[in-house]
Amino acid sequence: MLDDIDRRLLRQLMASPEASGSALAERVGMSHAALSRRMERLKAQGVIRGLHAVIDWRALGYEVEVSLRITLEKSAPRAFEDVIAAAREIPEVVEIQTFLGRVDLRLSVIARDMGHYQAIYRERILTLPHITDIEALMQVATVKAQETLPI
Repeated sequence: MLDDIDRRLLRQLMASPEASGSALAERVGMSHAALSRRMERLKAQGVIRGLHAVIDWRALGYEVEVSLRITLEKSAPRAFEDVIAAAREIPEVVEIQTFLGRVDLRLSVIARDMGHYQAIYRERILTLPHITDIEALMQVATVKAQETLPI
């Protein structure tokens, strides 16, 4: 699927995602046109899903991050769809994951402070449909995140 040039390109892209096309082409050892064609092919294959900015929520005043493990009412036929649709409408929910097992969903919620989190929890989270149990885990520190792949 990937050749050596693709791997070199992806390693450089992960190391310096902000690099210009010309700089990236030089680091990989190819022309800008060849790099552009290769990038388009990797996007078309779904290897590169997109390039985006990584925002530091704390720099914007969000000091609290809570991971909510949610168990849903299993007898409700559209429980997953309904709760996911409603959770997407909460701006402070920055990540939604689904699981198989005892926990059905995990929501990552950010807030400016504990008072703000309590308001989100009471007014928005507790009103989500089909929830039978919620376990809240307050994040203390991120030890490892946004890893590069061993390509």
